[in-house]
Amino acid sequence: MTSRILETASGSVRFDDDTTHVMGVINLSPESKNTDTIAHSVDEARAMAGRYREAGATFIDLGAQSSHFDNPELAAEEEVGRLLPVLEALVAGRHLVSVDTWKPEVARAAIDAGAAIVNDTGGSKDDMVAAVAGAQIGLVAMYLEGRSPLDVGAMRFSDAKGADMRQHLSSQLDRLTSAGVAFPITDPGIGISYRSDYAAYTRQQVSVIRSLDLLRALGPPVLVPVPRKAEPARVAAFIALSLEHRADIIRVHDVEVACDLVDLFGRSA
Repeated sequence: MTSRILETASGSVRFDDDTTHVMGVINLSPESKNTDTIAHSVDEARAMAGRYREAGATFIDLGAQSSHFDNPELAAEEEVGRLLPVLEALVAGRHLVSVDTWKPEVARAAIDAGAAIVNDTGGSKDDMVAAVAGAQIGLVAMYLEGRSPLDVGAMRFSDAKGADMRQHLSSQLDRLTSAGVAFPITDPGIGISYRSDYAAYTRQQVSVIRSLDLLRALGPPVLVPVPRKAEPARVAAFIALSLEHRADIIRVHDVEVACDLVDLFGRSA
């Protein structure tokens, strides 16, 4: 990948072959299963974001709607209500904020409030692309087998999953470029909770990360959503594997561990 720069109202970020940026997760959904990254107030979110930045994270990823299939879907208005006070506070604090959503109404509100990236977990539907097109921000195009993260079955496993994802995301990128999306980012979607056998899905996640060169060859930066596992050693292994295969962004809940490994691998921004 040649060097690319994401220019936003909140600042600019350079992407190149030698750097991996850390994106730290803050959950604004009290029903989230990742309880240690839930912020229950603006002050808690501000403090958490400050710790992430001090550790070395480039981005904050805010999510106000849990993406686990066990949880209910919020109305867009409720999601925006949870999101905006925190987003506005973090933007005021000069944080580069990504907003995790699959609802175009939420994306539009996030763009107006100064988000740097819309992390679209809905598979780049036409209405989401239209909401983001023309805005000077990044848009994450994620591979998804389902209508939304809450409406998924078991993933279709394959020894050629990386190639399948590349073909799908290549078509998505053509759509995004034609629509006027300023800065696309690809995501293999391995952070989604599919209704799959745990061990088999874990092996497929490893296989996909080992195939990142196929996605990097498409041109845009590649974001790897590091799967949250019950076993801390596996989380560290996923981070290390993502770094070895030159992910441009790693979205993580374990920010301090991730930043330490980024430094160890010599991929700090």
